[in-house]
Amino acid sequence: MTRIAVVDNHGQFTHLEHRALRDLGVDVDLVDNDTAPSDLDAYDGLVLSGGPSMDRTGRCDEYLALDVPILGICLGMQFIAAEYGGEVGSGDYGGYADVTVRILDPDDPLVGSLAPETRVWASHADEVTQVPDGFARTATSDVCDIEAMSDTDRERYGVQWHPEVAHTEAGDVVFENFLARCE
Repeated sequence: MTRIAVVDNHGQFTHLEHRALRDLGVDVDLVDNDTAPSDLDAYDGLVLSGGPSMDRTGRCDEYLALDVPILGICLGMQFIAAEYGGEVGSGDYGGYADVTVRILDPDDPLVGSLAPETRVWASHADEVTQVPDGFARTATSDVCDIEAMSDTDRERYGVQWHPEVAHTEAGDVVFENFLARCE
């Protein structure tokens, strides 16, 4: 059975990420973001949760050295982008909103199956403004230019939206697609 660790970056929906994966039949643990990387060796993939700020991401930078697929959600995506040399800035729209996201790459392993578009629940207080080298921008919206990104060579993925909340259409599909990368 696939084992996933959801890394808690103090986000308000982190417990829902854990539950969504558990409901898909995954062996999943919720772990503190100060957990030693060596304690995460038994996992087949990591989810970096959302959270309030980059300065509360604990040891997430060390987790990027692990040889497992990693999915960043909201702050988790922004963290991945910043660590790999991309840019993060303030969004034009700060609060949570129901957003129509257009899928740019129907072959992307994380979000491609949602093409041509999907409705999501997202916050855009901060957002990725430039993807890092090696990453492709895979989804966009009228609110945010980079709604999702993927680096399939390094198995690093990110979505600006929250696939774990009921307001997001097909959020379980995002998790299922990620799990397929972890098997």
